[in-house]
Amino acid sequence: MHTLYRLQLLLLLLFAGSAAMAQKITYSEPEKDDYKSTEFEIIGKVAGNILVYKTDRGDYVVSVYDNAMQLKERVKLDFLPRKVISMDFVAYPDRVLMIYQFQRKDAVYSFCATMSPEAKFSDAPLLIDSTRIGMYSKENKVYSVEVSEDKSRIMVYKINQDNENNNIFYTFLYDSAMSLVNNSRLSMPMQKKQFLSNFNLTNTGDLIFNKLERTSNRDYVISGSMVVKRPLVDSFEVSPMALKAQLLDEVKMKLDNSKQTALVTAFYYKQKRGNVEGLYLYKYDYANYKAIYEKSQVFPDDLKANARGESSTNAAFNDYFIRKIINTSNGGFLLTAESFSTSSRYQPWNRWNYMYGSPYGGMYAPYYYSPYSSMYYNPYYWNNSQGLRYHYDNVAVLSFDDEGNMQWNNFVHKSQFDDNADLYLSYLMVNVGSELRFLYNELDRRSYMLTDVSLAPGGKVNRMPTLRNLDKGFTWMPRYGKQISARTVVIPCIYRNYICFAKIDF
Repeated sequence: MHTLYRLQLLLLLLFAGSAAMAQKITYSEPEKDDYKSTEFEIIGKVAGNILVYKTDRGDYVVSVYDNAMQLKERVKLDFLPRKVISMDFVAYPDRVLMIYQFQRKDAVYSFCATMSPEAKFSDAPLLIDSTRIGMYSKENKVYSVEVSEDKSRIMVYKINQDNENNNIFYTFLYDSAMSLVNNSRLSMPMQKKQFLSNFNLTNTGDLIFNKLERTSNRDYVISGSMVVKRPLVDSFEVSPMALKAQLLDEVKMKLDNSKQTALVTAFYYKQKRGNVEGLYLYKYDYANYKAIYEKSQVFPDDLKANARGESSTNAAFNDYFIRKIINTSNGGFLLTAESFSTSSRYQPWNRWNYMYGSPYGGMYAPYYYSPYSSMYYNPYYWNNSQGLRYHYDNVAVLSFDDEGNMQWNNFVHKSQFDDNADLYLSYLMVNVGSELRFLYNELDRRSYMLTDVSLAPGGKVNRMPTLRNLDKGFTWMPRYGKQISARTVVIPCIYRNYICFAKIDF
């Protein structure tokens, strides 16, 4: 009996030790050229190296870190032109595809270069396509890139607007070796208030997106369709969504490749300038060309009461934005939505200013995007936000079954604000398989402290112990972080006005 007790105690100590070691933070050293104004993208983990792309005033580099976040090499990308318009990375276990576009004289070019785990390039970049835009045109983003979930299919595409009533699509579908599978040219009729959104690529190469129509003042979506382009077919399949009398907020889409379905979600209103009533849901079986369900989930009063913060119960969700949709193994999904607003003595808060940003520019991309659905670090955005106070508050987590019925809901309660910039606000969600983790900053004695909250599969929220090795000299930017493996994330930090990176192993 005594031996059994000692064995149980030993096991408890071992589990306690493994739990204590479960969260380990490793920092990179700040590099002298990585200022707060440096743009960056965390590429991922490639053959044991952690790669981060950085650009500042026309200089392009990739920093190669080892697993201890020690800098192995800082590689200059000298072959790139001085002004790159956009950059997309597709990371594989042994290489990275770098798809970029730039303007030279009167044309925009799209290229793909293959990068080794050491950020070296042995082959010449592959020309994907070029477009003449006119000698005096400003730099325009002509090409967009979509990557399938398993990274077996990559599509580069452009949309030319010949006139207001017609969009011409040019699509270039590749496999993971950048061998061309198919290229297409096809047209889509458009009306003045219509726009395209939520472009996704399935593992089999289907391009799926929404064609939506807004009210004349652009505040609400009043009609929409699901559009599918098959890999080897030069035409679109269009399935209308019956919104009835509902007015939709920003529309989001999530693919489930294992079930071959596409889920469309949006908050909905019953009337203009009304309150968010609940969630619109539309699930489409893209393999069999049919809608599975289309319904509205009314938010009950108890959910609104937990969500409301300083609002009235009826207006509880008016400041919430859908952030993430996570598929569950039973065919259902989890949805996270964050309360976000701004305040200013000069202008009133208007959520519609933050739902739909500007078009990408020019006549080549007539679809819209939301600056709040992308977490790309753009230092030039926050430099122009004088007089604004940003508020990022509670995160709602809603669970639905495979028929779109709500199972449970809970909240990660937080209250964040900052003036003129929101670099350190919002959160990073990490899916470690057994649970979701939410990392965000809390103000502690006028300094930010990184906080870790877990969400169990049944919806229980637990505040985790303070992360080990939290150095007070580093200020974290959680929402710009990236999950690079099953239990590892890399998050940028500011240290004495320099950008560096921290790795957390859970």
